Amino acid sequence: MLKCALAVCSKDLKLTLTRGAGLVQALLLGLLLVFLFSLSLNAGDRLSPQAASAMFWLASAFCQVLIFNMLYAVEESAQARLGLLLLPVPVQAVWLGKALAGILLMMAAQCVFIPAVFVFLGQHLGEAWPLALAGIALGNVGMAASGSLLGALSVGQAGRESLLSIVLFPLLVPLLLAGVRLVSMGIDPEPMLDDALRWAGLASAFDSLFLAAGLLLFPYVYSGED
Repeated sequence: MLKCALAVCSKDLKLTLTRGAGLVQALLLGLLLVFLFSLSLNAGDRLSPQAASAMFWLASAFCQVLIFNMLYAVEESAQARLGLLLLPVPVQAVWLGKALAGILLMMAAQCVFIPAVFVFLGQHLGEAWPLALAGIALGNVGMAASGSLLGALSVGQAGRESLLSIVLFPLLVPLLLAGVRLVSMGIDPEPMLDDALRWAGLASAFDSLFLAAGLLLFPYVYSGED
């Protein structure tokens, strides 16, 4: 199963990076959100760490929707979804492969969003920066697991971008809240670390929930129309 998942991940990354348009669109949307928000600041002003962290995760969330719509549109445009369903491995390998591809693409996008947050929103790295990295890692795992599961719901649907957004964003609220608090602690000069373990525990719990839901429900979601 893992070998097949890695093959799906490699195939999706090659197709995505070859075409490039979808990933560039996701990057531009995230950067545009950060830049437009920076226009509300006066020269020399510094946005609060929590607000800057919220903007980072908002850009990441919209990027996630575009990435997973793009990953699942690959099979639809080539009519190759049935071929994946006929592979002699559990269909969860497709979910895992697309989740791996999605998390790698999101991390690549975030490598652009993070400098943009520092430059446009006037942020500086704090002493608790490992918390920011932990928050980004935990948030990305949950976003990839849920995006890979719910992205299959939009397969073959008209207006799939809006459908995925409507279904996905409410489910991500607790995970995004935890990510916002952890990242803000990492860029705050005087972070309040008392609640760090509680927020990390909340993010870990939702990661586990989304991973379990993906393993259990993906076969029914992905093969439902056939």
